[in-house]
Parts: sequence; structure tokens; C-alpha cells
Amino acid sequence: MRLSDLEQYDKITIQCHDNPDADTLASGYGLYCYFKSKGKDVRMVYSGRNRIQKSNLCLMVDKLKLPVEYLGADNENTVEVEGLLVTVDCQYGSGNVTGLRARNVAIIDHHQLEKEAISKCIINTSLGSCATLVWKLLLEEGFDVDSDMYLGTALYYGLYTDTSQFSELYNPLDMDMREAVNADKALITLFRNSNISLKELEIAGIALIRYSYNDDYEFAVIKAQPCDPNILGLISDFLLQVDAIKTCAVFNEVNDGYKFSVRSCIREVNASELADFLAEGIGSGGGHYEKAGGFISMRLYEEKYPTLHSEGYFNNRMTQYFDSYELIYAEEYDADLSMMKRYVQRRIPVGYVRLDDLLPVDTPVTIRTMEGDIDMKIEEDVYVLIGIKGEITSLEGTEFRDRYKPLEGGYGVENYLGKPDYIPVIKNRRNGKDILLTDHARGCILDKEEIVYARPLERGVKIFACGDRTKYMSGKVGDYLAVRSENLHDIYVVPQDIFGKAYETMDAPLKAGPQKQ
Repeated sequence: MRLSDLEQYDKITIQCHDNPDADTLASGYGLYCYFKSKGKDVRMVYSGRNRIQKSNLCLMVDKLKLPVEYLGADNENTVEVEGLLVTVDCQYGSGNVTGLRARNVAIIDHHQLEKEAISKCIINTSLGSCATLVWKLLLEEGFDVDSDMYLGTALYYGLYTDTSQFSELYNPLDMDMREAVNADKALITLFRNSNISLKELEIAGIALIRYSYNDDYEFAVIKAQPCDPNILGLISDFLLQVDAIKTCAVFNEVNDGYKFSVRSCIREVNASELADFLAEGIGSGGGHYEKAGGFISMRLYEEKYPTLHSEGYFNNRMTQYFDSYELIYAEEYDADLSMMKRYVQRRIPVGYVRLDDLLPVDTPVTIRTMEGDIDMKIEEDVYVLIGIKGEITSLEGTEFRDRYKPLEGGYGVENYLGKPDYIPVIKNRRNGKDILLTDHARGCILDKEEIVYARPLERGVKIFACGDRTKYMSGKVGDYLAVRSENLHDIYVVPQDIFGKAYETMDAPLKAGPQKQ
């Protein structure tokens, strides 16, 4: 579905969720601006027991002149929407949005599906904010977002608040929106500095003295009273300053689930990965290496854990996370080849780009991928490979020429990538300009047979590659641990859904024991 598919209706009501936050207001305003530009009779409303009261949201509505109307608490008995009802940052029929009567309903949201999907529905759970989803939909219709600074400021602030001041930003589309919109930074500063009330200051203080602590893994968990999501981040940041606490999770209950914030100050724990683990199967999570967060659906939680209280869940799940991984430091690791089979890497065409053909040497850049940002400077004779899912691997020129052979003809995204979630982009940090890697890629293929030893993982792993002791590559049960035959310390993980496409078995497990290079 696209926004243009909804233009068949002349009257459109956009409904934000009850007790609105900045994200639902920003998203609703984006849709309001679009349909208003199409000449539609459009309203932006919210309901519930309480009017907007938080000082930052009152300022947002006032300074950005948001045309939002309050309908009261019991309008499901009195209001019937003519034309089309669009619920934004929420789902029609869910507990956090008053059920207005409507014959035609559309949903635009970024939370887990709460009810049975309807035909007019756009839900992207991988995004940090609904504002990003609306921004993407506006761009798809050619709508000029930059022409309205109030709109750009609203979208920016919606993302800012829903990702705990950008500390839980992990989807590349969220990052792109943050950098692209025309926002009034003075107003953002005003909103930001009006964000914590005296009541929320008290909530933070009480939460900090009610922590639970795991001595074996040095993590803390806190349940806070209902508060703005930013307060969870504030509590988490303070917790991590305690010398005995290396990771932490702070959460509270909201209308339709649990919002949580995660922090880590050790290299062995990627906060984004931990957040995803905490929400696995019942919500969504992600962020940065040190700061992350997420949301757990109350409905899904109660279906899966009907008798487990929330504090028990978070403590148990944190312990399971630490128990479920083996740490591998590649420089010191001796792979047990007797437990592995030999595989030959299939000669599948992939894309490649020589970076100093695109930008001068020493140019600071960020390569943005679905797996995260890679910050670097352009070096002479360095190549990047674009894998079959859009993943990026960098190689020095000598290694590239030794292992790969360029192909004749152009590079077609549809032939090499299919439909990736995100196409890698190089962001020039000197001038802010973007370069789509696939626009400059060519095809290449392995030039010689490459053999690896591999086995499926029965337990998660975290691999610190040779020469990189700051971040790790992680693998889940079912993924494959692979070791290059030419270098037994070149150890990496191949996702389960890629391994069968990229590798072909050669023989049965080897008989030899552990080997060293």
C-alpha cells in the first residue's frame, strides 16, 4: 500500500494513539500535510482519558502549530468517522487507541502486529519511529518534505524521542531521515530541555534504589514507574557509572506493553544485540553498540509467558543471553577440525567497488548498511564487496586481485541483490553527500577454489577477528562457524540462510584432531 492508494477518500481522519507522544504527533502531522496538499477534508485527532499535558509536547503542538484535536474519552459511542480513518503509530482495535467507529480503516505503524492484519495496512517493525515510516512514504509520493520546516522539525523530534535521543538508532532509514529533514534545531533544543518533570525526577530516584543485581555477569535490572521513554535512558546511563555494573536493562509498563532501555560498557556485549535478544519473538529491539532499547508487546508477552512477572522475565532473559554465547578470540583460537566438514565456496557473482575511485584518499566516510555503520577513511587500493544480501566486506587490493576476477558487463542490482532491505550507501562526512554503492559497482567472481571448514552452531558465538579486538561478529544457533583452510585463524560466521547458497559440501567430517597453524 502507498499513500496515493488512500486518495480515493475525500474525508480523512488521522488518529494518534491515546496519551500521545512526539512520534505519533509527528507521524500524524506528516499524513495531515500530505492529504491536505491533495485537497482532502482532513482532521488530526486523539482521544483517551487525558489531554496532552507534558510540557515538551505542549510546546511541540504550540510552536509547530499542529492541528490536533482532542475528542475526549468515550467517543466510540458518539463519533462515527466519515470516509477513511487512519490510525498512526498505533493499530485500530488495540488497547492504546480509543476505538472510533469507522467503515474504512487504514493502519500506519512501526510496532508489532497486535490484531489481525487489515487490507489497508503498512507496518514496519524494524524502524525506530513511525515518523521515519511516514517520511519514507512521503518521499515515495514525491512530497517535498523540506518545504515545511515545521514538518521536518516534527519528524526529527518524533524520531529523537522514540529512540531515546538517538541512542537507540539502528535502522539505516532512521539514520537517513535524521540527516535529511530540514529541522529547526533551536526548537529541538527547547523541546529537549523541557522534557523532564519533577514527578519524573522522583521516578528516576526511586527506580535507582530498587535495582536487582547479578553478581556472576555484573548486570543490573530495574523496573521503573510509568514515565517518558527518555527517563529510562537517563536511569540506564546513570547505572552504568557504577563500577560493579557492566550492562543493564531498565524498563517500564506502557499502555500496550513494555518499553526498555539497554546499556553496555564492555566489548563482549553489544547493547543492540542484547536488546534484540530481550524482545525476540514478542517485540523489537536494537540500537548502538553501547546504547539500545526496544518494545515488548503486552499481548504477545502474556501469550508466551502467562505466569511470569516482568521483573522475572528481564532477569531470566539477561542471564540466558550471557549463558548462550561462547567467546572466540580468533588470534588465540584453535578450531577443532574433527567436528567440521569441508566446503567449497560457490562462485557466485558479487559486486565490488574500489573506494579511491569514488573519493580522494583520506576522505572521512561512513558506509551505511543494514548491519550498521562503518566509519573509516578512504585508503589507497582498498575494495569493498557487496554480498548477496547487501552485506559489506572490505579487502586490500592485493587480496582482492589474488582471490577475485572482475566480470564483463554492468552490475544489475536485481541480478546480484534481488530485493534487499537496504542498499549500502557511502556518506561523505566532509560535504554530507551520499553515494549509492550499487551505482558504481561492477561484478566479480572467485578466481580460484576456496575451501573452508564449517559446522552448524549448537550454541551462539561471538568472534573477535584478528586485528579487531573492539567489536565482534555474532552467530546464532543454526548459523555456521567457518574457518578458511589457508588461514585457520581467519574465523567468521555465515548466516544460516546464506550458507547453503554460498557453500557446497565436499566430504564427511575429518578425522584429525585440533590443528594449529
